[in-house]
Amino acid sequence: MTLWAGRLTETDAKVRLFCDSFPFDRRLYAADIQGSIAYARALERAGVLSRKERVAIQRGLERILVEFKLGQFVVAPGDEDIHTAVERRLTELVGEEVAGKLHTGRSRNDQVATDLRLWLLSELPGIEAGLVGLEQALVGKAEGHLGLLMPGYTHLRQAQPLLFSHWLLSHFWRLERDRARLGDLKGRAAVLPLGAGAIGGNPWLSDREDLARELGFERAAENSLDAVSDRDFVAELLFFAALCGVHLSQLAEDLILFSSPEFGFLKLDERFLTGSSLMPQKANPDPLELVRGRAGRLIGELCGFLSTLKGLPSGYNRDLQEDKEPLFLAVGTLKGALPLLSGLVEALEPEPRRMREALEEGALATELADYLVGKGVPFRAAHRAAAGAVKRALELGVGLSALPLEEYRRIHPAFGEDLYGWLDFERAVGRRASPGGTAPQRVRQQIELAKKTLKEVEDGNLS
Repeated sequence: MTLWAGRLTETDAKVRLFCDSFPFDRRLYAADIQGSIAYARALERAGVLSRKERVAIQRGLERILVEFKLGQFVVAPGDEDIHTAVERRLTELVGEEVAGKLHTGRSRNDQVATDLRLWLLSELPGIEAGLVGLEQALVGKAEGHLGLLMPGYTHLRQAQPLLFSHWLLSHFWRLERDRARLGDLKGRAAVLPLGAGAIGGNPWLSDREDLARELGFERAAENSLDAVSDRDFVAELLFFAALCGVHLSQLAEDLILFSSPEFGFLKLDERFLTGSSLMPQKANPDPLELVRGRAGRLIGELCGFLSTLKGLPSGYNRDLQEDKEPLFLAVGTLKGALPLLSGLVEALEPEPRRMREALEEGALATELADYLVGKGVPFRAAHRAAAGAVKRALELGVGLSALPLEEYRRIHPAFGEDLYGWLDFERAVGRRASPGGTAPQRVRQQIELAKKTLKEVEDGNLS
């Protein structure tokens, strides 16, 4: 029997098949039971339940929790959602006379909103730990290989030489922004809807702040109508997951590209590769490709859910049932991808010789322009002269360091014999010493700042 059978006694089986959510919202069982135990205590304080009734309800709910955890919960035909299933089983255990009082003043509207927030709040520490683990792997690898040079790219064409550690840290700071967004999201998710009723409030609860504190929320929702329909926290999590997924995809793409035989800058541990069913020689970066691919799914879930929200009228609408599967998918994707990438980054090995051999002197053309600027030449004129030197070297089939001095002087009279000292990769990297630059001392500062940031997180949020 459904919870609303008093008004509608018969429902077409096709309606139940289409509408029932228990197959996917059953994972909210712990949050539903936690919320119901706290609500029973609130009803006791309000005088709706006696202490004996509250204890009976709490013990019954605790037994149901054990049944779920042990996989012993038996589903009944009328279990249309997790709330119905738990209440039905509670009624079997303690009788309708007692169990029937638990829903006093409560609607499934505020109940499900509370469950979903509780569930998400319980998952956020795991996501944050995954982010921190990947950040630690990147910083550790950067610190262990400080001084190693590699080509830096724009438009996938060599641009300027970089430190390998600088490239690794570029991914760290993206993830650090993601972690900060996650922290901001937590405060807006930690708002209690319970006590909002269907839309108009609860006549039995005069103080919801105690209930909020008991359940670990920061405060109670200010408006009952908004409380039951607010899914901003779901949309924010989906946005966070989509953007974090984009960042993970960018890291995965770099790892795929730089570990390919054509680049050969990195060697991936074979534990993180898969083979081919036909070609015996293959060692494929399938996990990285799936990280890249699932970023597209995360973006799609965000777009789809925002489309669901955009046309809803005030109050609760059943469309909001569509909040759970995208949320579950997003959380599950990140909790799987982050530890995977952490292990992969920890195990990867750079190939210094290949990186060094790949450096092209054309990537030092900016050094020629800077050389002329140091001689008092305006940058735009210096840029044209450096471009002319690159063009002439290509015409003669030589590198910039092999282009004769007379050729340089034909291009611009300010070129002197000392220009060849500027055509040095280490010097080029060392000159990029502005804060945040790729010069070794600045990269060491980045590493120390990143380590300090992670230490503060570990000592505070994750302790």
